[in-house]
Amino acid sequence: MVALLALAGCAHQPRSTEALLPISVTATADPVSVDPAVPAADPASAGEVAVLPDEAVVQPIDPPTLSDHSLVAPPAPDLFVRLRSGFKLEDADEAIVDRELNWYANHPDYLERTWSRAEQYLHYIVEQLNARSMPLELALLPVVESAFEPYAYSRARASGLWQFISGTGSLYGLKQDWWYDGRRDVVASTRAALDYLQALHDNLGGDWLLAIAAYNCGEGNVQRAINRNLRLGRPTDLWHLKLPRETRSYVPKLLAMRRIVADPAAYGLEFSQISDEPYFAQVATGGQIDLQVVAEIAGITKDDLYELNPAFHRWATDPTGPYSLLVPVEAADGLEQTLLSLTPEQRMRVDRYEVSHGDTIASIATQYSTTPELLRHLNNMDSKEKPVIGTVLLVPSSTIQLPEKAMRAAALFDRPGRLGGRRGTHHGLHVVRRGDTLYAIAHRLGTDVATLARLNNMDVGDTLRAGQRLVVSSRAPRAEASGTRSSASNTGNARQVTYTVRRGDTLYSIARLLQVTVRDLLGWNGISTAGAIRPGQKLVAFVNGRG
Repeated sequence: MVALLALAGCAHQPRSTEALLPISVTATADPVSVDPAVPAADPASAGEVAVLPDEAVVQPIDPPTLSDHSLVAPPAPDLFVRLRSGFKLEDADEAIVDRELNWYANHPDYLERTWSRAEQYLHYIVEQLNARSMPLELALLPVVESAFEPYAYSRARASGLWQFISGTGSLYGLKQDWWYDGRRDVVASTRAALDYLQALHDNLGGDWLLAIAAYNCGEGNVQRAINRNLRLGRPTDLWHLKLPRETRSYVPKLLAMRRIVADPAAYGLEFSQISDEPYFAQVATGGQIDLQVVAEIAGITKDDLYELNPAFHRWATDPTGPYSLLVPVEAADGLEQTLLSLTPEQRMRVDRYEVSHGDTIASIATQYSTTPELLRHLNNMDSKEKPVIGTVLLVPSSTIQLPEKAMRAAALFDRPGRLGGRRGTHHGLHVVRRGDTLYAIAHRLGTDVATLARLNNMDVGDTLRAGQRLVVSSRAPRAEASGTRSSASNTGNARQVTYTVRRGDTLYSIARLLQVTVRDLLGWNGISTAGAIRPGQKLVAFVNGRG
């Protein structure tokens, strides 16, 4: 990989999400007092030239240096200021909006985590909304949908910042396959979400609040509620419609967040600035490429690369596209030219495979989760050439350990019973095919060979036989409420916390605060009904250590 790094010239040193200062959401302090004993500048003297006495000695002024404040570039404008200037929705004097606002205002730690994540994506979303002349409040919808966690996955199987379910995602052009889930693609899903919201707005009489409600529960539900009120002679605005319970609080959450962003100090909060400048740039890859290769050339961590490209949940990009990646703007300079200049062997780390009887280019490509075209390209084979028994072919290799979030995303795709799941993998078992190795199976399933061997009480070098059944997961993966916390089915890496119930708390509000599911809270605490809690009661929860 030293040769690859040399191709990039000077190493880039972009800002890392690990190194970023956290977004601070704190209670506001008292204003700084002014000492009346210190005289203020006389405004009448502004612009006057001071006259020095003849004997005054004028000290020479050193020329400015690079450390002078005069040479420091002014900070970028605050994105929150721009957001407020583009607010177009009409606020509503509704008690439910007040309740949602109180929840947000009383949980600044939740807002801190949310805005810390939002820093990577919010500028792009605001730019896209502004280009379409849409209300900038819509940039706050990911706060409600996913808390700006691009790996968020709901019990309804909605995914990404904008929480698309599979069907709606496909309808709006979001590709979903073994390599890639466009619902988590920051650029593609934002385009799809804004297309969808605009269509809902146009179909529902130009009412943005109805469009936002329909984004949550579906256009059909909203239209049926409107038609019902028309028959009964009742108003058809949002606040008079009979909508699903979740939807009745969905729009109020957005309006509550609008109020807070409009004037944080009014609620005892203070937001650190988010710069009104691009966080990432899009670069062409020219085809499938190993994500570890890109991270090393760009000079960023693989975790940072996956955080900007959460749609790719394997070790490489999709062989059938899209052929682009997002990188921090500081890492983008010259990166595209470098990636396009790589040889096939440099683009995909390779292993060597000895051809055996019955092998074809197609079967080998399937075994290594790639395409026949890429295999032929790696091995300089023409379209009609067949592999010769005993010869050695270059095949894609993966030495990268996927970030935990990406591994969970891959597991969700591979879960038992999922349409389009991996052939030969059922109920957490994998049927070995001829020529399979533990390494090749781990490679295909997006896991590591050590884990696979441990699950089957084997050594990593053990030989497999065709028809053998391997355990490929210790448990069926479960969906998470927000994608940011470990569920009850996987508490191994979580820490136990004890929460004391306060007056006004509900299981729903506690679950949202801790970013776990209500179902998990019920299970962890042996509670059978969602309302059976009381002030002072202590609840146990298992939460991920990272906010």
